Formats: sequence, structure tokens, C-alpha cells
Amino acid sequence: MPGKKKVCVVVGVGPGNGAALAHRFAKDGYAVALLARSSATSSKLASELPDARAFACDVSDAGSVARAFASIRDEMGEVDVVAYNAGSGVFGTLDDVTGADFEASWRVNSLGLLLVAKEVAPAMKAAKSGAIIVTGATASRRGVARTTAFAPAKAAQRSLCESLARQLGPHGIHVGLIIVDGVVDMPRTREWMKDKPDEFFIQPSGVAELASFLVRQDRSAWTFEAEARPFGESW
Repeated sequence: MPGKKKVCVVVGVGPGNGAALAHRFAKDGYAVALLARSSATSSKLASELPDARAFACDVSDAGSVARAFASIRDEMGEVDVVAYNAGSGVFGTLDDVTGADFEASWRVNSLGLLLVAKEVAPAMKAAKSGAIIVTGATASRRGVARTTAFAPAKAAQRSLCESLARQLGPHGIHVGLIIVDGVVDMPRTREWMKDKPDEFFIQPSGVAELASFLVRQDRSAWTFEAEARPFGESW
């Protein structure tokens, strides 16, 4: 049982940032819990990493979150670090998206973060240490035509992060937000953008390295919001 190691939970494990975060925190010596709605990616990844386990979890559902974290505590111990990477959303204009699309995006990006924070905060407060690092997006700062459902959810997520940082910081818990400004390098994004050069894309390993750095920061100089942007990105 990997209970002697500190525990990092990666919420939202896919082939991009989620997998990179899992690899990075495993390298940092954590036992890693991998959360995803489907076990297709997370189970395979868990078999490749030391002291890693996959758990099915739908972050938009309170019962699913509660069950997943109860299993993590039972099998791995209390959680020391959360890398909250769940962030799906439907892209489209006002005419394209539905009310259900809007609510689903909010549930994954914002409600899910709230539910996860409520699960891990008590033990982190007791230990007077811990970290919750959230993968955010530029959409949290501005809405464009095709982010009608996505931008409001990310804005809510950012506001929640700031509220959590102010509440939990005095208890020794570092809440940090990574603003991902650019296109993450994944098979599907390469397929969509075949004409783009390598330097156009954000490397998931770079995002994961930044998350690791934020967790390791001296608490006298904590960063709340950090940007991850390829040097060629217009901003």
C-alpha cells in the first residue's frame, strides 16, 4: 500500500495535461490517484507509474466525487496535493450552445472544483499544509464569440480559486491557478492544426513542470496565478 508516500490526486486524466501531471508528480515521489470519468486512459497510465491507482469519478456529480475520495482515503491515505485538470466545455456561439451545454461546462469547471476542495480541505487544514493547483484558461479573463458556454465557467472557476486561496492560505494550503494561454499539444489538436509549427503548441510537460514548481514554492512567496504561454503566442 502506497500510504507512506504523500498523495497527489490528478483530477481529469486524459492524454494531454492530465497524463503529464501524473507523470510529473510520480517523478516528484507522490503516490498518484488518477481520476477520470472513463478508465480507458487512467487505468493504462496507472499501470505505468509506481504507486498509482485509477478511480472513476464524474466531478459534476457530488455523489461520485464523495465516493472517489472516500476510496482514495481508504486505499492511499489523506490527500496532500490536488492537480485539478478537469475543464471540458462546448465551444460555440449563442445560437450553437444550449442551456444544458452551459450548465455542463459550469459543473465540470467550477462545481467540480468546489466539491473536490471540500473533500480535501479538512485534512489539509489539520496538517497545516497542502496544495490545490488548478488548470485554468485565458477564457476566464475574456469571452469571445465561440466561448459562450466555456468562458463563464472558467471565469467562475478563477473566482472560486481566488476565494479558496484567500480562505485556505492562512491554514498553510497553497491554491494556485495556471492560466493556459494557447493550444495544448495533443494528437487531436495536431490533427486539427496540421499547418502549425511545433512552437505554436503548449507542451503538457511544461504545464506539469509549472504545477510542480507551484507546489514546491516557499510559502513566503506563493504565486496565485501563473501563465503558461508558448513564446510565439500573440498576447
